[in-house]
Amino acid sequence: MSTILVTGGTGNLGSLVSERLTGAGHGVRVLSRHAPDHPVDLRDGSGLDAAMAGAEVVVHCASDTRHAGKGDEAAARHLIGAARRAGTVRNIVYISIVGVDEVPLGYYESKLRVERLLEGSGLGVTILRTTQFHDLVAQVVDMAAKLPVVPLPKGVRVQPIAVEEVADRLAELAVPTPSGRVPDMGGPEIHPLPELARTYLKATGRHRRILPVPLAGKTYAAFRRGGNLTPSHAAGRGTFAQFAAGRGR
Repeated sequence: MSTILVTGGTGNLGSLVSERLTGAGHGVRVLSRHAPDHPVDLRDGSGLDAAMAGAEVVVHCASDTRHAGKGDEAAARHLIGAARRAGTVRNIVYISIVGVDEVPLGYYESKLRVERLLEGSGLGVTILRTTQFHDLVAQVVDMAAKLPVVPLPKGVRVQPIAVEEVADRLAELAVPTPSGRVPDMGGPEIHPLPELARTYLKATGRHRRILPVPLAGKTYAAFRRGGNLTPSHAAGRGTFAQFAAGRGR
């Protein structure tokens, strides 16, 4: 079995990927700043060479979500450099987002630049783009629901997918043979964001009035056009309604 590194391996997605790879018998190294065995800081690359030694596959789940991905490009450069120095890495598997080349949102643009860095690295690369996780939709609604009236962007549709299903797919792709850009992976259903909010609030026992708000700008226009959607790749099975019902128990 391969030795596989998982960056962001203690996060929401990375921890699930690590569990699946460990269960399949792989030697898994979980990388994060606070990992007990392989503490690595991707911002400056410290600890990365030691953690990379002998690895064949890297699953890159780490992302600077708190700062709109501002540190992601530096992290990718450090990862690419360490992989080159190790000389054993045959495949870097990267999780990206559907619409990074369609929606001019800062975080999306950063993810696209990381894709291009990896593709131009000369290393074996596999890139999977997915739609938003169910959890993200729930976070957006939870934040908006702190107000008596819940304001949400009017006309924006979402195709949410279960993070567990994305973890399954990444574990499948974490093999020494790279696949390049693989088909996108979207959730099974597309719904307007206000509709998903009503489903989630009802399931979690909250009563709020939803206020669809028209916005301005290129990013909003891109979301309204469906740049974040992949209807022809609705590979997911678990619906948002099922996810919401689980949160309401």
